Amino acid sequence: MRHFGHIPPTAREGLFHQEPCEFTADSPAPLLSAALGATLYSPATRPRLADDVGKQAGRGVVSMVLCLEDSIHDSEVADAETNLVRQFAELDRRGGPAPLLFIRVREPEQISDLVRRLGSCVRLLSGFVLPKFTEERGIPFLEALTEAESACGRPLYAMPVLESPELLHLETRTRTLTGIAAAVDKHRDRVLALRLGVTDFCSAYGLRRSPDMTAYDVRIVAAVIADVVNVLGRADGSGFTITGPVWEYFRAQERMFKPQLRRSPFMEGRAEELRANLIEHDLDGLLREIELDRANGLQGKTCIHPSHVPPVHALSVVSHEEFSDAQDILRPERDGGGVLRSAYTNKMNEVKPHRAWAERTLRRAEVFGVAREDVGFVELLAAGLGE
Repeated sequence: MRHFGHIPPTAREGLFHQEPCEFTADSPAPLLSAALGATLYSPATRPRLADDVGKQAGRGVVSMVLCLEDSIHDSEVADAETNLVRQFAELDRRGGPAPLLFIRVREPEQISDLVRRLGSCVRLLSGFVLPKFTEERGIPFLEALTEAESACGRPLYAMPVLESPELLHLETRTRTLTGIAAAVDKHRDRVLALRLGVTDFCSAYGLRRSPDMTAYDVRIVAAVIADVVNVLGRADGSGFTITGPVWEYFRAQERMFKPQLRRSPFMEGRAEELRANLIEHDLDGLLREIELDRANGLQGKTCIHPSHVPPVHALSVVSHEEFSDAQDILRPERDGGGVLRSAYTNKMNEVKPHRAWAERTLRRAEVFGVAREDVGFVELLAAGLGE
């Protein structure tokens, strides 16, 4: 699989200075972690889940979470588990491309039970999403994952969700973060990414942000995100990939948005006019939040609607300017440090302070590609939508 792999090769060639790389579920964990992109959640109760997975793979989705937790009623869990096993068997029977698939469980015991019930179809499973993760609650999940991995003979990754009240509440936050850091560090090889559960954070205070507000406009949520990145997202080798929070709002945007792209003067270079079109369709808040995610050290995003996937991926592509700066900073002759003018002559690049940024940018360039100089967000979004 590859990002933008659902569009024709000739179209990719016209968009990318450096095309996104190919990868598989067996690729190295650092590459998979960077490649998660827009991770699409789906309730495990859906009766045609195998069809949904195939359809979304054909639209450019590369990671999905099949949810047994908050997205389904407590009374549906047993039936949802049975459905999952049946749908994995159907996917295995069909063959063909599929995204990285994860199951969001409720309890540690579900991990070993589901791996056993999946049988040989477990080869389609990349791992598990672990809810309301703290040190005390998370360790049993991680131990169950270790045992299941040994039993099935293949790697299974964990994606803990940081969403517990102990993490939100100021008086317990530092202790909770320290405990989480110890737990995930002990199982570092199988922790693919940490996911933020901002909806649960808001729930603890009876809050819900409106479509024109990002998670960073809700100060109490922004404070938690900052502390999570501070402790768990460091660029010194001790950190983890931390993914952006879910965006809750959607319409039937794909059908509405395509005509706007076809008519938009933005395709001739006038960005503000397309921005106005985006605002009309409730995408402006999502776009701002994606930009703020990256500015605050987050990568990828949790998505609950397919219409959110193309914007996340389009904004994940590295611009030619970013790529040029990152390459200049990381040239071997610059190892001693120093300051140099950007090739775009609009900024100064300080080699030592900007090195970690440059390394992260080149990792993103590997999996999402580098746009040509004259290619921007809208061209990438239009391609992702199949325009």
